Amino acid sequence: MAELQTPTEGSQMSTNGVVSKGAEMQTVGDNADLFSESLISPAVKASLQEVGYTIRPLRRSDYSTGYLDCLRVLTTVGEPSQTAFNERYDFMASRNDTYYILVICDSASKVVGTGAVLVERKFIHNMGMVGHIEDIAVDKNQQGKKLGLRIIQALDYVAEKVGCYKCILDCSEANEGFYVKCGFKRAGLEMAHYY
Repeated sequence: MAELQTPTEGSQMSTNGVVSKGAEMQTVGDNADLFSESLISPAVKASLQEVGYTIRPLRRSDYSTGYLDCLRVLTTVGEPSQTAFNERYDFMASRNDTYYILVICDSASKVVGTGAVLVERKFIHNMGMVGHIEDIAVDKNQQGKKLGLRIIQALDYVAEKVGCYKCILDCSEANEGFYVKCGFKRAGLEMAHYY
């Protein structure tokens, strides 16, 4: 288990316990949240608690709680080692004003849903920020329980709370109806160039 680090002269402590100094990056405790739990919608949290679920920020320890398995519902994940997972987590945690990944857990603390909002800083709209919702996934055995809706609501809340002027996402036409129910509307066409 990694230990929480303390800042030294010339280093900075972020709000989630990551100590950074230039390009150096030190690790956080395995149960430290990726971002402040205060950014999660109280209404979403309460509605999930009523039906036996919890919602919280991603943690390093989620490597062992089904996070990657949950993502496999969405796309190819590969087989990252725990070391590789921890390194990616620590990178994201060191930039805790950009990456907001949350998870929904069942009563056994297994991750059964996840989603992310990434904050893009712009020069337009008075140096505005845009939230990009990504990687919405719900365990196949948990679908149909409105967990996807709660994830979107929670991520939209995070984006608004951190100061984004809008929140956008890409989806397939087959999923458009779901996102309309979540309050989103068609606003263009997605283009992609894969490498």
